[in-house]
Amino acid sequence: MSKSARKSVLPANKIHGYEFGGPLGAFAISSALPIVCYAAAFLCNETSGCPIPSTLNPRSLTLKKLKEEAGWPQDGLLGLASLKVTGYVLAYYLFSLVLQAALPGLVVQGVQLRSGARLEYKFNAFSSAVTVLLVAAVGTYLYGADFALWTFIWDNYVQLITVNLGIAFFLATFVYLRSFSVKAGNHHKRELALGGHTGNLVYDWFIGRELNPRITIPVVGTIDIKAFCELRPGMLGWILLDLAFIAHQYKLYGGISDSIVLITIFQSVYVFDALWMEPSILSTMDITTDGFGFMLAFGDLVWLPIIYSLQARYLAVYPLHLGPQGTLGILAIQAFGYWIFRSANNEKNRFRTDPKDPRIAHLQYMKTKSGSTLLTSGWWGFSRHPNYLGDWIMAWSYCLPTGIAGYLVKHGSPAVLPLGDMIDGEGIVSGGLLKQQVLQGDARGWGMLITYFYVLYFAILLIHRELRDEEACERKYGDDWEAYKKKVRWRILPGIY
Repeated sequence: MSKSARKSVLPANKIHGYEFGGPLGAFAISSALPIVCYAAAFLCNETSGCPIPSTLNPRSLTLKKLKEEAGWPQDGLLGLASLKVTGYVLAYYLFSLVLQAALPGLVVQGVQLRSGARLEYKFNAFSSAVTVLLVAAVGTYLYGADFALWTFIWDNYVQLITVNLGIAFFLATFVYLRSFSVKAGNHHKRELALGGHTGNLVYDWFIGRELNPRITIPVVGTIDIKAFCELRPGMLGWILLDLAFIAHQYKLYGGISDSIVLITIFQSVYVFDALWMEPSILSTMDITTDGFGFMLAFGDLVWLPIIYSLQARYLAVYPLHLGPQGTLGILAIQAFGYWIFRSANNEKNRFRTDPKDPRIAHLQYMKTKSGSTLLTSGWWGFSRHPNYLGDWIMAWSYCLPTGIAGYLVKHGSPAVLPLGDMIDGEGIVSGGLLKQQVLQGDARGWGMLITYFYVLYFAILLIHRELRDEEACERKYGDDWEAYKKKVRWRILPGIY
């Protein structure tokens, strides 16, 4: 057996070690984060408030009252799932697969694997997403806010979490079991991830045992499961959720607030930028280093669309009007963050693709013993991860439009007010006969635990990812990485971190 063939299947890697707290951490994350998604859905709702009133007075909290205020299904745990919703979600995934196969796309070679081989990828996520949104646009034009897609998403929000969570568990288990069929020197170019075959079942299932699991589906063809999940169902699902929340706000109040429009535009730009730049995922850690397990499956299909859209869901029930000055201020934050994020990533990608490109030919770099080159000027001389800084700044523009968040829902008031009155001094009116009033009251500020959760979580995510990047680079470059750190001292933000 050749040396390159042996590299495709490796024994447990002692040098790589555990991440995310090892098996215990993997179990905790896999158990806790799905609960967080359900908690966000139940504790911030249109039934009683955001957060629900009982959480503001813990002494009065009872299980019965908690269930009532949270909108817990009458049939208990069984109500968290639905065969109908499962069927529609699976149809959405199938439609995404068909679009990937049927629409024309850019075919490129991935980075070189340890065996020396390269995998082929077809990229058309952008045109696929445009196709889906065109269908949604036609439906909205014909039926308005009552278009079945938007009402389905709002009415079955919790069930959507359950179905996608089930898909994530299934995929993680399927690829884990299938990874044991990977053989050295196989013609399918299958390899195990360096950190994903420790021998611990829970950890390997979580982190991902096989590097690039692929399956062949009749008619559809060969699908790279990791690449498919990375940018298709979840990323587009994020925007579909935002649009459904806009439709719901319109149904409730007869208008759309500037805050929810702003957030949806920002997040749409972020998503479509990623879809347009789809080939750039080939150089990310998710593709080159991490195996595909529950971590990526859950993150791509559940966590991202549900947690990242919390602000729009909040504003669907409690619209906030920013006005011209507030809008301009948040636009400036978003533009600044996006400029850093995109400029840094473009600089890196251009340098990797063609170091002689006139736009980056002036940049300084250092050569390493491994044959790679590391940028030491431009954005990548500013810090070792400038794109993370831009990403985090943009995260603030998703949360700030919710203001000092929090609301309570009051039912049964007999007052009559004009249809569609939105925010005045005391709350929000839904409908001409005031059956429901939404006001901040004692909940003011407490809702920020939910609407600003994303910016805190994202900071933790980026710092953790940066630490993983550093460890991977130290293993790869050795002494050269130490020399590089002397040239580029700061990790993300110069002078602070």
